[in-house]
Amino acid sequence: MYATQVSWRIWAPRPAVYRALLDPATIARWRAPTGTRAQIHTFEAREGGTFRISLVCDQPTPAATVAVRTGVYHGRFLRLVPDTQVVEQLAFETDDPPATITMTTTTTLSDAGTGATAVLVVHDGVPDVIPAADSETATRMALAKFAEIVEKDQPPP
Repeated sequence: MYATQVSWRIWAPRPAVYRALLDPATIARWRAPTGTRAQIHTFEAREGGTFRISLVCDQPTPAATVAVRTGVYHGRFLRLVPDTQVVEQLAFETDDPPATITMTTTTTLSDAGTGATAVLVVHDGVPDVIPAADSETATRMALAKFAEIVEKDQPPP
């Protein structure tokens, strides 16, 4: 197991970014790397609430290999700090024992200048069967989509 961290700047205020992190319709649009799409089965955005999400591979790309191996994952929200942090525990639903490890994803938001939010995503306990470079690439792709969606919904300055 290993940990990764990826940061991104989003040109939107923290409350808007936080709301988008807990909105299942928005999650379905961004929480999958290029070449995959997310399908939300269950999503209870509250501490202790559960979620179940499928990642469907639409086109083969190097980053989509993560989605091909994971397919479906489920978990729960461990901690929600409004406008600041979302901590999730998740596990992949697979018959591959090395990939069935439960991992934690912590998304922390902080101010990054006027009208911007710094987003730090830390994945702890990533299974070794997923190459670290693939995990980081998939996270960057997803955060780029997330930023585009959230920024698009902001009023002009």
